[in-house]
Amino acid sequence: MGILDSAFDSFEGMLADQWKDVVTSAPFDEHTVVAPGIRKREQSGFGANRGSDDILSTGSIIFIPENTAAFIFSQSGIEQVITEPGGYEYRDGEASVFDEQSRKSKGIGKILLDEAGERFGFSGMSPEEKRVAFVNLREIRNIKFGTRGPLVYNDSYYQCDLEIFSYGSFSVKVTDPVLFVRNFVPAGVVSYSFNDPAVRSQMLTEFLHSFIVAVGELSSQYRVSMLPSQADEIRGRIVEDTANAGTWAARFGLELVSVGIENIELSEQSRALIQQFAEQRMSVRAYEDVSQTAANIAAQQMIAQGVRDNGLGDAGGMLFGMNLASGLNPVNASQAGAMLSGAPGASAPQDGQPGDQSAPDDFASQLELLEKLKGLMDAGVVTEEEFAAKKRQILGI
Repeated sequence: MGILDSAFDSFEGMLADQWKDVVTSAPFDEHTVVAPGIRKREQSGFGANRGSDDILSTGSIIFIPENTAAFIFSQSGIEQVITEPGGYEYRDGEASVFDEQSRKSKGIGKILLDEAGERFGFSGMSPEEKRVAFVNLREIRNIKFGTRGPLVYNDSYYQCDLEIFSYGSFSVKVTDPVLFVRNFVPAGVVSYSFNDPAVRSQMLTEFLHSFIVAVGELSSQYRVSMLPSQADEIRGRIVEDTANAGTWAARFGLELVSVGIENIELSEQSRALIQQFAEQRMSVRAYEDVSQTAANIAAQQMIAQGVRDNGLGDAGGMLFGMNLASGLNPVNASQAGAMLSGAPGASAPQDGQPGDQSAPDDFASQLELLEKLKGLMDAGVVTEEEFAAKKRQILGI
């Protein structure tokens, strides 16, 4: 009975697998990187293909969607890789009576007898195995990460070690599908996702190791509050890392595309350190502002008193700046100082009286002297009342 059952199974299985298949990719979700090929079993309730999932008949059609690579696996591994989108006819499967080239080369009877005889020795099973899988070549986004413990960030601005927790996401892309399938995907697997805890654990471990190195290198350049805006530079440093995530491209054909930092949190101790630093800095700045204001007021008072007591003179010109000093010649400066101090000879000439030879003798000189006195008033050395009085003296009004 066993031999008869085997013969019956061989013939029945052979007939079922004579149907040509239409194979395309199973749906990809956000994190699926390898999806199995699925066979179209029926159409609108008419016709049904009951062939085996691990048998691919000659003449079957494989449809490759955009941004995917189709892998045809046999028992020994990768048999063929197709990276261009479109529909392809498979020519290396089991002979089929529905394939015109097979019928012409062998004939229907020989195809059926050969296939049934080959299966009979394996108790009705086919010795061949063919499977189709598709690798996602799109960017796989939003792979979440978070530091499991505090990272030490030696902030050069605060000049201390800060403990930070970082959270965000990164994205990757398969750039070499053959290298990825051979070195990253376990053998015989036709469905693989980054949602798998084992897959994610290994990736996150390597990513975080490189992330910690990259962030540490930035501590001498950026304050901790600026880290979220340096995601591109962090990504560049991770890619350049000679270990862990930096080696993904060469090891697995997998490229780190982007890194996004959603949040940087400080530990309680680090927050207290920064708050203390800020309070001390505000106190010092307030003290400096008050001291500078007091110093300015004191200086103005001393200058004003000196001008009132001793006149302007050459030294006074130096106090008010080189521009003011260069604009006053010794004669004018002495006259202005004398007039401000109320010294003899300070009054302007009266109508019909000859003026002092050292005083301004024309209207232009008077205006120049008034401009200098106006500068003293604007600087706060001379009051408006004093300026008005000296103006009347100079103009003789």
